[in-house]
Amino acid sequence: MKNEEFIKLHERDDVRQLALKAHSVEGIDLPYCLDQIAGRQMAMRKLPSWAAVDSIVYPPHISMEQCSSEQTALYKKSILDRLHSSTFNLHSSTYIDLTGGFGVDFSFMSRGFSKAVYVERQQHLCDVARYNFGCLVLDNVEVVCGEAESYLASCTKADVIYLDPARRDIHGAKTYAISDCTPDVITLLPLLLKKSRLVMIKLSPMLDWRKAVADLGEENIVEVHIVSVDNECKELLIILSSVKDSSSSLYCVNISNASISSINLPLFGQSSSGKCQFVRQDKPDILDVSDVPAFLYEPNASIMKAGCFDILCDRYPGLIKIAPNSHLFVSDTEISDFPGRIFSIKKTTTMNKKELRLALAGITSANIATRNFPMSVAELRKRLKLKDGGDTYIFATTDNNGAHIIYICAKQSKNK
Repeated sequence: MKNEEFIKLHERDDVRQLALKAHSVEGIDLPYCLDQIAGRQMAMRKLPSWAAVDSIVYPPHISMEQCSSEQTALYKKSILDRLHSSTFNLHSSTYIDLTGGFGVDFSFMSRGFSKAVYVERQQHLCDVARYNFGCLVLDNVEVVCGEAESYLASCTKADVIYLDPARRDIHGAKTYAISDCTPDVITLLPLLLKKSRLVMIKLSPMLDWRKAVADLGEENIVEVHIVSVDNECKELLIILSSVKDSSSSLYCVNISNASISSINLPLFGQSSSGKCQFVRQDKPDILDVSDVPAFLYEPNASIMKAGCFDILCDRYPGLIKIAPNSHLFVSDTEISDFPGRIFSIKKTTTMNKKELRLALAGITSANIATRNFPMSVAELRKRLKLKDGGDTYIFATTDNNGAHIIYICAKQSKNK
């Protein structure tokens, strides 16, 4: 049996089970076949357009794990497409990826440029990328096996340079600080800005974006993008240029079901009012739904990461923050385009035993979240004696008067 036949025959099988029972199959390279099957299975979820091309070759698992998803790669391409029509005028120009890796970002972002250069220091990844680019019918592509620093020092000027620095040390452990990544973009930054009109850097979503901006220099920042997929932070993108204008923007993005929800904020600006308006209650033990706001809002993960909560109150009139550290909002009328999840409030209660029992009557399961609350989700679930799941959503928080409040809600059907 040939490798290709074995891969096709078992492309949907459990790889671990297959490794145990297929070791005696003659004529195949089993480790290679298992990598291909595992890679194709991951690509079906992560890279559907690649998975549709049978001839694509996949690298070992770690490269597949670290590569961008098709959703985030397309989002990065959309940034370049938008900047094409701006003052940067990047049409028919040169694109360089200094940290090529598996080549996913390169394969999407390089399209539309007259010349695209993929740089990668690992020869086996270069070989895989060169072959796959042919399968994907990418034209005007040059594959360079070498160090990013060396290539940058010798290359001619480009219009866009992209870097996704490796976030693992020599022992394979994850790193997060910019200075701990390879290559060190802070050291390379003066040369990057000299060699390219626009520089895009992908960083760990674990980083504090404000520190990243400070480390890279506010004067060079064009845009910062905090990108989430299905409400999970995936990437921090920073775009720099030595020819930027005076304005800079922060984009909080959530990609879900092929749709993109994005809110654009001034990067170094503040809300006009300076702070959010807060809910102030004369009594904390409100049980009647008519006495409480009608809707509760939970910002998406990118906005939570950005921490620009005061600006939301300016952007969406009628939106009120529950308390300074709650990161939850309420309103009397629905704000349907709010960038996050929207819930209709059915009841509120304090942690008083009798009030809890009345408020939770008939509820046996719920999705529970805590914000600025003295108990964990697990502790609160045990206290409330509720199973996980169902159609009820409970938010436990502390209001502006310091009272511990439980909001019992239902999710709005129009959530994105």
